[in-house]
Amino acid sequence: MTQRISALALVVPDYDLAIDFYCRVMGFRLIADQDQGDKRWVTVQPSGGGPLLLLARAEGPTQQAAIGHQAGGRVFLFLETNDFAADHARMLAQGVHFEETPRHEPYGIVAVWRDPFGNRWDLLQPA
Repeated sequence: MTQRISALALVVPDYDLAIDFYCRVMGFRLIADQDQGDKRWVTVQPSGGGPLLLLARAEGPTQQAAIGHQAGGRVFLFLETNDFAADHARMLAQGVHFEETPRHEPYGIVAVWRDPFGNRWDLLQPA
């Protein structure tokens, strides 16, 4: 038996705002945007592949309160790159908010950033 994580749900306030950020600003590919009546099936993926992000519009106060807090304040997602300097510069030019300057760790170069919805990410170039 073979298993893999194919997608992760990311709760967002609005489908189109999330698509704009992840596709236009971050350069992710829009994989699917299917109308399902009361909701949409929206998935995006970084240019290098990996699991899909399912952009799930928050429904009701409990889900709305979870936007940006799905990991309890910790870094939630890790965006790996093979060119940290170029991606960091491009993201800064697009207005992405970094919480720190890049730092060198034994595992690689890393900096924490937030998406417009409050989710904390690592931009990471492995050592």
